[in-house]
Amino acid sequence: MALAPVTDRVPSDAFEDIGAVADAVLYEGYLLYPYRRSSAKNRVRWQFGVLLPRDWVERDGPVAPGISGSADSWYQQTECLLRAPHRDAVVRVRVRYLQMQDKQVEVNVGDGLHRPVESLRTVDGTTHLSFEEAVPRESELVVPLEELLREGRTAPVGAAPGAESESLPGGAGRTVRRRREVRAATTVVAEPLAQELYRLRVRTENTGEAPDPRAPRDEALRQALIATHTLLGGDGVEFVSLIDPPEALAEEARACRNLFTFPVLGGSPGESTTGTVMLSAPIILPDRPQVAPESPGDLHDAAEIDEILTLRTMLLTDAEKAEARATDPRAARILDRVDTMPPEVFSRLHGAIRSLTPVPAPAERPAWWQEGGDDGLSPTTDTVLVAGVPVGGGSRVRLRPRGRGADAQDMFLDGRTAEVAALFHDVDGSVHLAVTVEGDPAAELHGWYGRFHYFRPDEVEPLGPPGPQEPTRPAKSPGPTSPRPQRPADRPQEGPSGGCP
Repeated sequence: MALAPVTDRVPSDAFEDIGAVADAVLYEGYLLYPYRRSSAKNRVRWQFGVLLPRDWVERDGPVAPGISGSADSWYQQTECLLRAPHRDAVVRVRVRYLQMQDKQVEVNVGDGLHRPVESLRTVDGTTHLSFEEAVPRESELVVPLEELLREGRTAPVGAAPGAESESLPGGAGRTVRRRREVRAATTVVAEPLAQELYRLRVRTENTGEAPDPRAPRDEALRQALIATHTLLGGDGVEFVSLIDPPEALAEEARACRNLFTFPVLGGSPGESTTGTVMLSAPIILPDRPQVAPESPGDLHDAAEIDEILTLRTMLLTDAEKAEARATDPRAARILDRVDTMPPEVFSRLHGAIRSLTPVPAPAERPAWWQEGGDDGLSPTTDTVLVAGVPVGGGSRVRLRPRGRGADAQDMFLDGRTAEVAALFHDVDGSVHLAVTVEGDPAAELHGWYGRFHYFRPDEVEPLGPPGPQEPTRPAKSPGPTSPRPQRPADRPQEGPSGGCP
């Protein structure tokens, strides 16, 4: 398969194209609705891309590697494919994370002495709360490709300790912010695979040692890299999608091993399977992810809908808002934005249609667009012909998601067998099969709740009943993928929480 030529030079600000998404990753789950310290969900924080000292992580044995960073580790490894027509190409690697910062409120007890307290109300009526904040950190390596091919490069990416003190009004006390040292290093190497094609490996490790490997996690976090992620770019280089690689590079893409991270192409949406920027994040994203243009600002919970969170935040009591403001400056900014949001901005949060499919004329619309038009449809008994075989509720199929344009998380299920629960007709005239994966220990529960995976008829192969002639094959791993999450419409309704992608 012929590949498009690599652009000779990439602008030095190419990372700006992915900056908004990278910032959303950096603060994903930082502080969750209702943004108060007393909220239970805000007492267990820092869930993604957390790199802790190795002796703390492995106190009970080696950590099992995963493909995204929802489990604590001491390292993070990205492997991806890089094309460069000239050996004078330059690779840029930017490592970003949060460094935990203790915000401790101390009351003035006289004679220049202070005593730590959980909260303190000053003469101006403001309440000040002790809390754990975080400071953004980043380090950048700019390395010639030739050097990466010869020996690679290792560079420190840690953060120094520090402390600052701020007096509170009326001499009531002070706020002290303290940070412990974070020790870490990033190693970048490259190996040739074919002419103008290389495998790039970026590995970031926490190189510190925990004073007490048996200390609680909250204590170990003070030496951790939090929400760790990596931006990859350069001059005269181009990256290949691992989710949807060109057919000629599919095997090389499958051979890339990503641990506790998930690399995707950055930049503006497009059909190309290559790009000049890559984001390797601890949460699973699609290629070329974008922040919705309607969103007026970060809510630190990318799994939720801005409209729902904004409405809920508006309904907080004055006392709850006061506690949220005292908890963290970022929470105060969220409340300020919500409390002063113009109606025209809020109205845009209700939804947007981005489908490129034209709306059919009334005479051409499917029958179910009209009242009573769906009479006679039965999801559990309707069938569709697949390779000449009627497939419907109760049918067994093998999942074969489309190679081009398929959801990255569908690809994880390639080759798995499943049972069809129902057949659904969409308003655009298409048909989808709702399936449960065989061998999934939660399949019965998913079926009871109505939570399914959805595939088009051309993404399945009909199978007969279970038997020795149809063994279940393990899924092929096309790269860094994970089981497909359910569509929002199929999830049980619940309030904003969790910060989980």
